Amino acid sequence: MSPSERVDLSAFIKAYDVRGLVPSELSPEVTRAIGAAFADVVVVPEAAAGSRPVVVVGNDMRPSGPELVDGFAQGLTARGVDVVRIGLASTDGLYFASGSLGVPGAMFTASHNPAQYNGIKLCRAGARPVGQDSGLAAVRDLAGDYLASGVPQVDDAARGTVSDREMLAEYAAFLRSLVDLADIRPLKVVVDAGNGMGGYTAPAVLGTHAGLPALPLEVVPLYFELDGTFPNHEANPLEPENLRDLQRAVVEHGADLGLAFDGDADRCFVVDENGDPVSPSAVTALVGLREVEREKAAGRTPTVIHNLITSRVVPDLLTAAGARTVRTRVGHSFIKAQMAEHDAVFGGEHSAHYYFRDFFFADTGMLAALHVLAALGGQPHPLSALADQYQPYVASGEINSRVASVADARARVVDAYVTRQGAGPVQVDELDGLTVSHWDAHPQWWFNLRASNTEPLLRLNVEAADEDIMEKVRDDVLALVRQEADA
Repeated sequence: MSPSERVDLSAFIKAYDVRGLVPSELSPEVTRAIGAAFADVVVVPEAAAGSRPVVVVGNDMRPSGPELVDGFAQGLTARGVDVVRIGLASTDGLYFASGSLGVPGAMFTASHNPAQYNGIKLCRAGARPVGQDSGLAAVRDLAGDYLASGVPQVDDAARGTVSDREMLAEYAAFLRSLVDLADIRPLKVVVDAGNGMGGYTAPAVLGTHAGLPALPLEVVPLYFELDGTFPNHEANPLEPENLRDLQRAVVEHGADLGLAFDGDADRCFVVDENGDPVSPSAVTALVGLREVEREKAAGRTPTVIHNLITSRVVPDLLTAAGARTVRTRVGHSFIKAQMAEHDAVFGGEHSAHYYFRDFFFADTGMLAALHVLAALGGQPHPLSALADQYQPYVASGEINSRVASVADARARVVDAYVTRQGAGPVQVDELDGLTVSHWDAHPQWWFNLRASNTEPLLRLNVEAADEDIMEKVRDDVLALVRQEADA
C-alpha cells in the first residue's frame, strides 16, 4: 500500500512506545491493527522454527485497558499468534513475564499520563526492546495499512488462542531471590503507589500477599487503591510536588525511608528519614556499587551503564571500585541496547530507571528498591548519612526553556563556551545534545543542553562542585538560551 493510502499513526506511535488519547487515537480497532502488525513484523518472523508464536500481554489499572487488550489480542490471533494474558501488571512485571517465558510482550500503560491516555510498550522475547529503529516504525506503518485495508486472517486451523495466567507470585519470588532481606535490621518504610500499579506489586514483594514469608519491614501504605484517574496526585514522582505527601508521611510516621512509584511502577524514587529526596544518581551509585562488588566476587570484571546527565559521582565511585563505566544517550532504548552489548551488570538513569542484567537487562524500580532496603538495613546509620556519600556535588535538575529557534539558541551557547571559550578551556562532546565540561580544572562544573524530540524546547542540566558555581553556570547558560525571549 502506498504511504498516501495508509492511516497515519505517527501522532501517537513515537520513538519508544505507543501513547495516545482514548478513544480518539487509541481504540480497540486501532489496537487490533497494532496487534496484527506486531505479529507480522516481530513475533512470527522471530518465533522458533516449528513452534507456535506466543505473546504475553499485561495492563495497568486504567479503565480502558481491558478493551484495548482485547482488541490487541484479536489482531494477534488473526495472524496465528497465541496470547497469554496476565491481567493486571506493572511494566516490570510484564518484562518478567516476557523474560521468564521467553516470548515477546506487550504492556498496556500510559505510565503517569492522565486517565484519558493509554499506551503500549512492546518488547521482543526476553524483554528486549522494540523501538523506532528496531521494529516500531515498521509496526506503525503496517498497522496503518491494516486500518485502511483490513487485517488479513489466517485459516481457522492456524488461528491463535487466548489463555490467562497469573504471574504476580512468580514475579515477587524472582525479585526476592535476587536480593536477600531476611537478615536486615527492622525498617519502617512508607510506600506511595500514587494509585498506580505499585499498590498491586508492593504488597506481593514487600509483604505476604503473594504467599512469601514476612520480611523485617513495616510497610505504611499510601494510595495503594488502584485508580487510573489518579485522584490524589499525578503518579509521576519526578515532579517535586508529587513527593510531598510521601515526605510528610515519612516524617509523621518516624519511618526510615520512603519509596514512590510511578503509574506503571517501573520507576522508583527514594526519600530519606527526614523526607529529603535521594537523587536517582545517588541511588545509581549505591546500587551500582553493590552489583559491582557481587560481580567482582564472582571473578568477573563489572560494567555499569549510565546516561550522560547522571551525576559525575556515578563514574567516579564505580571506576574507583574497579568497574568499567559506559556513558550513553538519554532514553531507555539506548541504555538497554548498551546493557546488552556490554553485558553490563547494572545501569541507571537520572529519571529513576534502573536496569539489571539479572532482570533480562530490563528496568525495574522494585528491584532497585530492594537494593536500597538491603543497603540501609545492613548497617546502623540512617539513610541520610548513607546517601551523603553518593551526593557530593550540586545539580540543577532538568530545566526546560521554550525557544523560537532551537538552533539559534544552541549556537549562542556554543559561541560563548566553545568558540570564544569565555569560561576557559573546556571539553566538548555531542553524544546527546551539547555537553560542555570544566571538570578537570577549578572551579569544577559541566552542563548538558539537549533539544526535545517533540517540542521547541531545550533541556538544561548543570552540575558543579558547589552551589554557587552551579547557580552561576545555570544562570549564564539560561540567559544565553532565553536571550531572544527577553529581547
